Formats: sequence, C-alpha cells, structure tokens
Amino acid sequence: MRDHAADPATEAFIAHRNLLFTVAYEILGSAADAEDVLQETWLHWVEVDMAQVRDQRAFLVRVTTRRALDRVRALRRRKEAYVGPWLPEPLLTAPDVAENAELAESMSMAMMLVLETLSPTERAVFVLREVFDLGYDEIAEAVGKTPAAVRQIAHRSRKHVDARRPREVISSRQAQAALASFQHAVETGDLQGLLDVLAPDVVLISDGGGVRSAALRPVTGLAKVGRLLLAGLNDKEGALTGEPTTINGNPALLLRVSGEIDSVMAIRVEDGFVTSIYFVRNPAKLTHIAAATPLTLS
Repeated sequence: MRDHAADPATEAFIAHRNLLFTVAYEILGSAADAEDVLQETWLHWVEVDMAQVRDQRAFLVRVTTRRALDRVRALRRRKEAYVGPWLPEPLLTAPDVAENAELAESMSMAMMLVLETLSPTERAVFVLREVFDLGYDEIAEAVGKTPAAVRQIAHRSRKHVDARRPREVISSRQAQAALASFQHAVETGDLQGLLDVLAPDVVLISDGGGVRSAALRPVTGLAKVGRLLLAGLNDKEGALTGEPTTINGNPALLLRVSGEIDSVMAIRVEDGFVTSIYFVRNPAKLTHIAAATPLTLS
C-alpha cells in the first residue's frame, strides 16, 4: 500500500477498509480469505482513474463483492474435503460491534452457519441488503444481476434466513454473567458448575479440521456436552486459562495452554443459559486471532 498519507486513493481505501473487510468476511466466513480479497481490491483500486469514480464507497464495495464471489468456489471445494464440522474463522471484534445488534447478529457464529445454507449470490445479496442496507441498483452492479432479479433474490434469501435465524435477544449483562460462570467451570474443571450453566438441549460444535482432536459431528445434551468438554480440556499438558473476549460480536473465551493460544470457544446464551458452544481448535483458523486487533465499526 502506498506510503503517502495525503494520497487520495489510500485515504479512501483506509476510510472504507473495515466495511470492505466485513462484507468479504460475511460472504466468505474466513478472515484470511477476506484479507486476500482486500489485497486484490486494493491492487485494482490503485489502477483506477479516481476522476471517473462518482461514488468511491459503492465502487469499492462492488469490487470487493465480486472478488469475494470469485473466491467462493475455491473455498467451497476446501469445505467439501474438510474433516468434521466446519465453523467460520473466529473474528475478534470490539465492543462497539456488539452494541450494533444487527451487525453483531449477522456476524455471530449461529448466523454465519445459517448464511452457509444460501447460495453464494443469495448470501452476497442478503449481506449487502439486510446488513449494510445497500440499494437494489447498487447490489445489482456488485453481483452482476438486474435490480429486478436482486429484489427476488433478496426476498427469497430473507425468507430462508428468517425461518432459521436465532431469535432470542439477551442483555449484555446476562451474557457476561453466563460467560463468567462458564469460564470458572472450564478453568477449574467443575463439572457440576458447568452443568448448572448449560441449557438442557445445549449443542457443542467443535472444529479441529482434522488437525486437532474434535467431535466429528455436533454433540447435543447437557450430560454429553459437559463431560466431553471437560474431558477434552483436562487432557491438556500445561495450565489452562480462559480470557473473556468478544468473538463475532458475541461472548467468548480465548483459551490458552501455558500462555499459548489453544482454541476459541464462542457461546450463545438464552435465558441465562449457554445453548450453543462453537469450539474452534483448527490452528489455521486461529492465526488471525493471534495477530489481529479487534474489528471496529470505524
């Protein structure tokens, strides 16, 4: 990227960078691939005659969306060969993202898995329309469809997502209280304490990518999840600590063993109980967590 602070192209790209990254991430579910898309967008952007660009934000979103859709095919091939459940690459987010309820919901692990059930074009249209409130004409240019077709896709994708989206909304205080109880039980190996904070129908999805040990299918039920979780965590060589954080706009623990990042455990809370646990253990998906600063709205 150019070093000239006053360079208009650089200033424009930096001003919209978080938006562009979020668009790419929500389409791809991978922070590493989203960064690659941003690099491709930047390389295209610096070759553009800015005098010919009427709306810089719209132009950059359009290029980013097209690059993300181009990358979807390769990503889908990787997912088809993936060992065990696939979870989105966890994204460290700042508190201001969590305060934006609509954005936090769209980035949550639960919603990202719902978005996985859409086609790439449906997913792009849903993200651009429902999350970022772009107009149909603007979205049509980004996905290479007519505005009329985009309206139909938007309606279809919204209906599909609404039938599957998580609906419970809780206060930040409830979420943090549940996370604190969950953290204490995990760090101390307190099975009863863990069972007290888990919902009866809790679901654990663990993603080891064939590299780290993980359940090859989702595990459901209070007793099964509690025992499996503690058995896996107690099998560590070294001191286990959990750092409360915000992942994808929701409460989570960054787990370390002897100070080194081991995994990320994002949770979903309803009525004060943990109903879903998204346990990311694949080291390739934790690289961005180790190196990144939290994503903000600015």
